[in-house]
Amino acid sequence: SLLQLLSNVLLWDGIVQEDTIRDLGLSKLLNRYLLLNLLNTPLGPDNIEKCNKVVACLPERWFQDLKSGSTLPELLNFCQHLLQ
Repeated sequence: SLLQLLSNVLLWDGIVQEDTIRDLGLSKLLNRYLLLNLLNTPLGPDNIEKCNKVVACLPERWFQDLKSGSTLPELLNFCQHLLQ
């Protein structure tokens, strides 16, 4: 349900200010709640599927101006989880 909520919040991108969407979606939902769930899920196919769903709902335009190998500051913890 948290993943569905994150997806729905991120659908507002382009309608509501980007800073507001990133704060609510990434800083609050992803980093406070969803990432805790992912960290407590045993590594394996289920965890990978959840991570793929998180990545799929992120707006691509947020990453267009980033340098190769970098990410949004709000996604650093999620990226560290992916690297593990």
